[in-house]
Amino acid sequence: MRRAAYVLVGGRSSRMGFDKALLPRGSETLVEHIARQALAAAGSVTLVGAPQRYAYLGYPTLADAATDRGPLAGIVAALSVSAADWNLIVACDMPNVSAELLESLFVTAETASLEVDCVAPEHDSGTEPLCAVYHRRALPMLRAALDGNRLKMQAVVRNLNTLFWRAGDPRRFRNVNTPEEWVGHE
Repeated sequence: MRRAAYVLVGGRSSRMGFDKALLPRGSETLVEHIARQALAAAGSVTLVGAPQRYAYLGYPTLADAATDRGPLAGIVAALSVSAADWNLIVACDMPNVSAELLESLFVTAETASLEVDCVAPEHDSGTEPLCAVYHRRALPMLRAALDGNRLKMQAVVRNLNTLFWRAGDPRRFRNVNTPEEWVGHE
């Protein structure tokens, strides 16, 4: 298997006030929508977070590598079990991501002329390390960052051999953290 996808669902959703992964989006939850997009691009998808909370959704689930250590703990958990070369990591709170966008990330990684560890979208508003593809060879560096408590994902991807993919419209990566940000996505 060359591709796999992992949806990070381990956050506390403290600003939302309830589990944002389970926000209703049409006839499905937000995490189901994201998982469906990721599955279309990768051919497999696993949720990374509390297995007891999300197993009923029907997707394989995997616990974070460490508790209360942020998204890096989820990425380390994913790469620790993955047999795929390229692994999509996408946060559960990005309602505008599409299968086409995620496919573009994989194609960029697979056709890169240089050996890269990560392909991360970059736009005028910043870099998107939580909607990026990571090569499994990055695991030792990511684990070292986690063990060293260097958890800021922007810094983590800058310390990898990262190809920053020019992404264009930043609204495709907009995440929702509060009820006010969710309005219009239901």
